[in-house]
Amino acid sequence: MEKRYGFIRGEMELKILILFILRRLPERATFEELTDMTLLTDGAIDYFDFTQVLADLERTGHIEKNDEGYAITDRGRVNGEAMESDIPYSVRIRAEKAASTLADLQRRRSMIEASHEMRRRGGFTVHLSMSDGMGPIMTLDLLTGDDKQSAQIEENFKKNAEKLYGKIIDLLLEG
Repeated sequence: MEKRYGFIRGEMELKILILFILRRLPERATFEELTDMTLLTDGAIDYFDFTQVLADLERTGHIEKNDEGYAITDRGRVNGEAMESDIPYSVRIRAEKAASTLADLQRRRSMIEASHEMRRRGGFTVHLSMSDGMGPIMTLDLLTGDDKQSAQIEENFKKNAEKLYGKIIDLLLEG
């Protein structure tokens, strides 16, 4: 990593920044999410330096990767927490804001579920559910005609679950 002109100037600071971000997320971050948050936090971070540092953090056991994305390990949590004050204040503020936004999206995603399965006698059943973090607040099973229609319903539910819930409640409570 060559000398840079952003706030994050070295490999160690970049490692600490990645650990700082991951420590604030309730779930794993995809490669794209982590890349976006890190590169946007300090616009002078080089993508290739980022990927090299990310691989090094995984190799040393500070983070772990699976099919769902990256998560901080206990080792990474301890070491990152001890060093995070080395990150420039302005970068920490931007990183906290970016991580907070993603954390909110992750919490919402974890509370909305949608799937479908083929029925024995034809058609599909789409399973939709929404929770408040403590338990389900709405569960809905729908009969659909084909796989494409089922996927469309799932996608729209994931985008508009709260709005749909509100409309159903309104309809059920009408005079």
